[in-house]
Amino acid sequence: MASVVAFLIVLGVLLILVVMAVGTYNSLVSLRNRCDNAWAQVDVQLRRRYDLIPNLVETVKGYAKHEREVFEKVTEARSKAVNAGTIKEQGEAENMLRGALKSLFAVVENYPELKANQNFLLLQEELAGTEGKIAYARQFYN
Repeated sequence: MASVVAFLIVLGVLLILVVMAVGTYNSLVSLRNRCDNAWAQVDVQLRRRYDLIPNLVETVKGYAKHEREVFEKVTEARSKAVNAGTIKEQGEAENMLRGALKSLFAVVENYPELKANQNFLLLQEELAGTEGKIAYARQFYN
């Protein structure tokens, strides 16, 4: 009788351990899926930004023809960001792109007629909205 009780206790403990292990595994899988989904949301917004940049550059080019170096930096930074293979490479490319866009917007300050251009204003507003969406998506990834 005592051996049956001991057997049932051991069986109960093993059953509890198996249930805990399955629960832990499921939690880890769920967390990994959430992380992957959060990164996918960030990536979608980054791709949207990459698609907006050529339009923005073309609009500015029409007004600021002699600012070629700035346009090349923006184009190069965008290309590196689009072609980044790892998250680390994409982060570095994003920093480069952010700096290039700051230079582009600094150039725009010298052209009041460009700042008043409706197409440029729409692109700038859409880019600002995309930046907000990127920040929102990143909070779930981090």
